[in-house]
Amino acid sequence: MNRFSRFATHTALVVLAIPASLPLIWMLSTSLKPDTQVYAGAGSGGHGFSLASLIPHPAVWSNYPKALSSVPFDLYLRNTLTLCLICVFGAVLSSAFVAYGFARIDFRGRGLLFGLVIATMALPGQVTMIPVFELFRSLGWYGSYLPLTVPAFAGVPFYIFLLSQFFRTLPDDMSEAARLDGAGELRIFTRLVLPLSKPALATCALFQFLGTWNDFMGPLIYVNDPKKYTLAYGLQQFMSAYGGQWTQLMAASIVFTLPIVVLFFFAQRTFIQGIATTGGKN
Repeated sequence: MNRFSRFATHTALVVLAIPASLPLIWMLSTSLKPDTQVYAGAGSGGHGFSLASLIPHPAVWSNYPKALSSVPFDLYLRNTLTLCLICVFGAVLSSAFVAYGFARIDFRGRGLLFGLVIATMALPGQVTMIPVFELFRSLGWYGSYLPLTVPAFAGVPFYIFLLSQFFRTLPDDMSEAARLDGAGELRIFTRLVLPLSKPALATCALFQFLGTWNDFMGPLIYVNDPKKYTLAYGLQQFMSAYGGQWTQLMAASIVFTLPIVVLFFFAQRTFIQGIATTGGKN
């Protein structure tokens, strides 16, 4: 790719990224404004949106400590991180076990069973929400974290599909040589397959972390103790209690979003490698 093509590509990407970044820019701008500036352009004398209105004058950094002290965000953060770690560990481990069986072990009905597992991805969560809730309530799990963590240890169909496609790209000669040396399937899985699958495993871990971090519906349905609220649910509680304080609400939203942005920037290379190397047999 010559210099002009590279410049044109980067220019197009920047132009396309601007509309997607505007909500985040507006949220950051509002979080640094005094309350009087939030509605400065509204009303009969307003002139609508302008780029100048995005610049706070002056920047009110005190909105952040006020927002974080209004509700126990440190408690919500610990709860969220605990759920994220448990769910990431359970989802990646269980999905990797199932995916290895589908990709590397030949057994009768494998294709049909794999198709049934993948078909469950077509079921929307709204269809299974009520029967799953009744199941967990009958087990006495309502009000605890068990409905939010235990399903992760049963495998995630999308991760099973992703990992099975990646496992199929690994050479069969490696597994055959290990079997000739007396290694069992569990040892092959833990000593050979998993170390070679770090990009795909990291991709699934990132997806699961993002899903658990942003999960609002799960805590809304199953958690009834304020001491067990997560960040996503706690942010909604903050909005209910301090809905008119838009500057502090946007400050709390920035704090909630920032770890995700930082995590993606640090993991983007591994994430892209895991997606790019999934599929197609070598």
